[in-house]
Amino acid sequence: MEQPSSENQEAAKPPAAKPAAAKAAAKPAPKKKEAPPKEPLVDNGDGTITDPNSGLMWKKADAWNDMHVFYTWPDHQQYVDKVNKEKFAGHSDWRIPDKKEAATLIQKDKQVMDKNGIPYPLDPIFDEGGVSNTWISECSDEQIIRFDFKTGVDTPYPTKDVWASIRLVRKAS
Repeated sequence: MEQPSSENQEAAKPPAAKPAAAKAAAKPAPKKKEAPPKEPLVDNGDGTITDPNSGLMWKKADAWNDMHVFYTWPDHQQYVDKVNKEKFAGHSDWRIPDKKEAATLIQKDKQVMDKNGIPYPLDPIFDEGGVSNTWISECSDEQIIRFDFKTGVDTPYPTKDVWASIRLVRKAS
């Protein structure tokens, strides 16, 4: 009896099943829904900027622009109290932002110049000449943290002698 040739043996075998990973890879990946385009920030003409996407109102100038002073964490409340006492733009509920709120200002496709002429990713609707960091509400006397607009990172510091500027925010009415 004649043995079938190796060609005939291969032809007689059923096709091998594709591995599950290959089957999954063959399916097209579901398309990610694109986020709706962000509405642009609005200059209110009174020294404030409204973000229609977050519902927040920001002070257009930071503390450095206003006072040409940096603030340590223990001293930051002096600036907040000053702005609120003056009822800046008719409001007395200005505060420092939390990390999430501060991060909403970062716009990688735009830039404004800081006090040293170095660009950072903030909409140029804000005043130039400010500082690219701010105190955030996650900071406390026990844990000194400031937010950096250049990197989008909040950084803890081991001492209270660290300075920052302050970018104030409130809920838009």
